[in-house]
Amino acid sequence: MTDAAATLPLPAENRIGAIVETLGAWLLGVLWISPLLYALWAAFHPAAYSAHFDLTAPLTLENFVKAWNAAPFARYFLNTVLLVSMVLVGQFVLATLAAFAFARYAFFGRDVLFGLVLVQLLISPDMLLVANYNTMHMLGLVDSIAAMALPYMASAFGIFLLRQTFKQVPQELDDAARIEGCSALGVLWRVYMPLARPVYLAYGLVSVSYHWNNFLWPLIITNSVETRPVTVGLQVFATPDQGVDWSIITAATLMTSGPLLVGFLIFQRQFVQSFMRAGIR
Repeated sequence: MTDAAATLPLPAENRIGAIVETLGAWLLGVLWISPLLYALWAAFHPAAYSAHFDLTAPLTLENFVKAWNAAPFARYFLNTVLLVSMVLVGQFVLATLAAFAFARYAFFGRDVLFGLVLVQLLISPDMLLVANYNTMHMLGLVDSIAAMALPYMASAFGIFLLRQTFKQVPQELDDAARIEGCSALGVLWRVYMPLARPVYLAYGLVSVSYHWNNFLWPLIITNSVETRPVTVGLQVFATPDQGVDWSIITAATLMTSGPLLVGFLIFQRQFVQSFMRAGIR
């Protein structure tokens, strides 16, 4: 296409289509962000203004103080951090070893086993609630952080993503490391894992986000304050027995979701680039 052709105005129907798409994107964006905007308004204003929009309304942090004192959120945050850390470490270890084996070793039944791993992607975790609960009960781990973490440590998505990444590593780098005397684990540690660092970052953000917000399984497997994560604690906090004060509830919601939002804003560029570079081949 020449420069002159590139500067020609778009036909009328194309301009109308572009305008409609832009307006639709803005409308969807406003609809998506409107609950967050309301939560921000209600959380930073007195309860009298939670459903009354007034630009002259005073700002306050009292709602956050009341929310923090009304429930043991410090314990909930500690439990959640322990949970996501335990899951993430387990997923990194298991997914890395499995992906390395599937990507670089030829053994009998490899493709069949990898296909069985991918089947896990088709099974919703909610379908395994009863089986997982029975397993945790047999192990004596009910109402523990380990019980919340164990069913999610073997991640088919993590194995698949890292396998595709490891397959893109040139075989020459693998051979050179082995010639230098590296063992299989040494090659994995010094060659494959450093090259897959952006993928680890992206997958780690996805994993932390999912398990930070996971609700149903922690609700079923936990019974006490000592093990509840923030999602279950927030649900207990917001029950009608506690009274419905939307300013305090939205403040508590922002407290529990704030770390994820901050983390995504910090790592959003690496997050997007990692999945773009980890193409499926």
